[in-house]
Amino acid sequence: MEKTDLSAFASEKGIKYFLINYTDLFGVQRAKMVPAAAVAGAQKNGAGFAGFASWLDMSPADSDLIAMPDADSVIQVPWRPELAWVASDLMMDGVPVRQGPRDVLRALTEHAAGLDIQIKTGVEPEFFLLTPQGDAVSDPTDTNIKPCYDQDAILRRYDVIAEICDHLLTLGWEPYQNDHEDANGQFEINWKYDDALRTADKHAFFKFLVKSVAQNHGYKATFMPKPFANLTGNGCHVHLSGWSLKSNANLFLDQDDEDGLSGMAKQFLAGVLHHARAMSAFTNPTVNSYKRLAPGTTTSGATWAPNTVSWTGNNRTHMVRVPDAGRIEIRVADGVANPYLLQASMIAAGLSGIADKMTPPARSDFNMYTHKDSQIPVLPSSLTEALSALEDDARFQTMIGDEMATAFLKLKHDEWAAYLQHYSVWERENCIDL
Repeated sequence: MEKTDLSAFASEKGIKYFLINYTDLFGVQRAKMVPAAAVAGAQKNGAGFAGFASWLDMSPADSDLIAMPDADSVIQVPWRPELAWVASDLMMDGVPVRQGPRDVLRALTEHAAGLDIQIKTGVEPEFFLLTPQGDAVSDPTDTNIKPCYDQDAILRRYDVIAEICDHLLTLGWEPYQNDHEDANGQFEINWKYDDALRTADKHAFFKFLVKSVAQNHGYKATFMPKPFANLTGNGCHVHLSGWSLKSNANLFLDQDDEDGLSGMAKQFLAGVLHHARAMSAFTNPTVNSYKRLAPGTTTSGATWAPNTVSWTGNNRTHMVRVPDAGRIEIRVADGVANPYLLQASMIAAGLSGIADKMTPPARSDFNMYTHKDSQIPVLPSSLTEALSALEDDARFQTMIGDEMATAFLKLKHDEWAAYLQHYSVWERENCIDL
């Protein structure tokens, strides 16, 4: 299929500048702004970066990191239409950078394609709208104990939420609902599922969109997993299914199965559960992530986050839910998960389950917030525990990419060491006189 010509795109759409974008291992978006008059050269030769300047396992002595724009990912920025955003794959010295998050995801989707499987996913990213300082929710009257779906509260932020949704409509993403979520000041916007790589591109752009629109309205948007101790955290639930590239049939669907899942789907599900603890290093990649997953409650009465490696039907207290026939919902991920490594980690785990012909444990229909069962594994309780689980899971590392896993572990261990050197207010208030 012929690639989009970025110069022609600029002429047709009135684009003055392109953001040649890539996402590093920590999920930070990096970009160079290239004028439309120079974009043909960037499309052919890429845009050069110093890899050590972002969160990649590189040094100042390394060659230039070249971001090669995937022209088919180009998006005209709706709130600044003279600007376009385009996701890139990473090269160095003429070869792909195997620790590049988008390159990792692309490799996994190509591996799946070789099995006649196209993974389609949809994400449910939650976010808070805060004051410009980021220390309180933006709406001081949003104080209900159970604020989820609060009609008045979402209308008080109508201008922000409607503008975001309008932009998604303009982009043709087919958004279908917006809601006030379970925490005060928290919102969620959903759009139609897509190929996993395109969903990741859209997820990355969505975070850019939300932060930009919020800032333009005088607010700060955050996807931080647990910005407030007493409130529900920001999750990013992922709905996932597998489709035949040849027939476009849903390979995860079996209407005769009690759960509506095919044998392949259950093997995929088994892989996700088997590798869940290692996978959590990517789905929950920060120190703060594990405060969202911690057992307990919130002002509203529930965390809405899992803490066990378990699956169920239509029950939101488990790590994996089957909300409908032919798809699964993985509920463990949070708002700061790298959009590309989020998808890659789930696909790597699931494809491992298919390749190894795994069988999932028995479905559980208990309320896992109150049910106690020592036979059901628990998710990691800290970032360091998740990193240890990743180190111990050689099969998962190989599936997701050994080079990327090694780089990620190195940088995240450094982050954990920096965290251990931090002296908190809690320690000063509770430990100083002991």
